[in-house]
Amino acid sequence: MITNKTKGFKIIDKQRTAGNLFTQGLGLMFRPKTDYCLVFPLKREVRLSLTMLFVFFPIDVLFLDSDKQVVDIKKGFKPFALNYTPRKPARYILEFPAGLLKETSEGDEIAIG
Repeated sequence: MITNKTKGFKIIDKQRTAGNLFTQGLGLMFRPKTDYCLVFPLKREVRLSLTMLFVFFPIDVLFLDSDKQVVDIKKGFKPFALNYTPRKPARYILEFPAGLLKETSEGDEIAIG
């Protein structure tokens, strides 16, 4: 479960972790539309660019620092968009079905799991 601790609400019930290089590289490519959040735990804070090549549905993305505070949000990331690079380095990247981040803002603290 992913929760917005700052504002006190659940964002989504289900989550999966992309815990290795292969699953992180593949991400949501070639998958049907999801009903879960895909969590990318990174080894350190980096400005990692994302691509939507071969992702067939829009998503919302949270970029969190080491304290799990939102440092950037990309809402409505469109299918086949070439890339998006967050404004600040992130330690966690969370990919959600589009439309779930309407009430989440930069600076909010997020609970994973």
